[in-house]
Amino acid sequence: MVAINLGAETLSEQEHGRQLRRAVIASTVGTAIEWYDFFLYSTVTGLVFARLFFPHSDPLVGTLEAFAIYAVGFLARPIGAAIFGHYGDRIGRKSTLIATLMTMGIATFLVGLVPAYESIGIWGAIILTVLRFIQGIGVGGEWGGSVLLSMEWARTFSHRGFVASWPQLGVPCGLFLANLAVLVLSWLSGDQFLAWGWRVPFLLSLLLVALGLWIRLGIMETPVFSKLVADNKVERAPMLQVVRRQPKEILLCALVRMAEQAPFYIFTAFIFAYGVGTLKVSRDFLLIAVLAASIVSFVSIPLFGHISDLIGRKRMYMIGAAATGIYGFIYFGLLNTGSAALIFVAIVISLIPHDMMYGPQAALIAESFTGRLRYSGASLGYQLSSVIAGGPAPLIAAWLFSAYGTAYAVAFYVLTCSVLSLIAAALMTDYTGRDIEGKYE
Repeated sequence: MVAINLGAETLSEQEHGRQLRRAVIASTVGTAIEWYDFFLYSTVTGLVFARLFFPHSDPLVGTLEAFAIYAVGFLARPIGAAIFGHYGDRIGRKSTLIATLMTMGIATFLVGLVPAYESIGIWGAIILTVLRFIQGIGVGGEWGGSVLLSMEWARTFSHRGFVASWPQLGVPCGLFLANLAVLVLSWLSGDQFLAWGWRVPFLLSLLLVALGLWIRLGIMETPVFSKLVADNKVERAPMLQVVRRQPKEILLCALVRMAEQAPFYIFTAFIFAYGVGTLKVSRDFLLIAVLAASIVSFVSIPLFGHISDLIGRKRMYMIGAAATGIYGFIYFGLLNTGSAALIFVAIVISLIPHDMMYGPQAALIAESFTGRLRYSGASLGYQLSSVIAGGPAPLIAAWLFSAYGTAYAVAFYVLTCSVLSLIAAALMTDYTGRDIEGKYE
């Protein structure tokens, strides 16, 4: 039987396989819970917050104000990446991921308790903004650790794309759970949804956090970090070192996400404001359509992660970026027909071009950084795109639609993001199937 050296520990090949499975489950479940919290806010923003916290504004202005608070969470994500990236490279992936889960869960629970405008005036929106900022800090530190928790347990170089893609399933899982929770409470509360129904999914977050903590406490630290500790190669200031030594990789990782992140939040957040306000379809119909789209992603994300192991990370990613740029026009064309069937189809397949990038993305970004700086570098590169892509996307989409009166202006925005990602991906180094430990040492 083959023994695998983990610095201070030595595991048999069988035990290593068991730890790999546990790490994949822990990172995927934990990430799903964090994204449930984050997407719950996204879903409710377009349906509730404008009316509850900005009741005296014009409907369009109220929507813009609600999405502005929504964007605050994305501005906080690079800060979370810097904070938790530092500790992830200093004290380990496992401990840091426990902290991110608690940060996110507590903030989400408290959102469900915020009084509306009629109770405390503008203070409701202010408290909401603070909690959204804390949410952003939590999720900003989550992604890098969850990906590394899986990828750094991979036994060979040849399937890192597939292994690292599993934590990415946290996005469709979280999206599914968030939309399902809102849909169920919409049915149960009926006309009282605005009064109390929307709050229940936020309050249930505490139960999910307890589940996530139980799972994450039972896993081991990754072999890569264990070896760094054993070899005394842990950096004292990893965030400063990665900014100094690998600034190009950080910038390219941020730009390569433009085609993935901005369209995603248009397809999953802006659609509620556009669908209800312009297309005049029901919120429940939109929730069911987004639920169906997230189910498709359960298959497409690991599939494209696997394909990236076969044809190369960059090639798979660039195919996805090009497909997304084209699909933006198809998407709004189908929506604008007004046909319920075509609207449903447009939403359901909208995440497939996105998943062509999101599947291989985890490995593409994480492989760009050396082990002792990987949590910091991958987190910072990944989360910086939140400031320029994810956070502003629904706000920019709402503004473009109001300014030009046509959704095709939003499609041109999607195309612009795709072109930027294609350029960034072309400039990145592809480490598919190569040894990445010891780089830049």
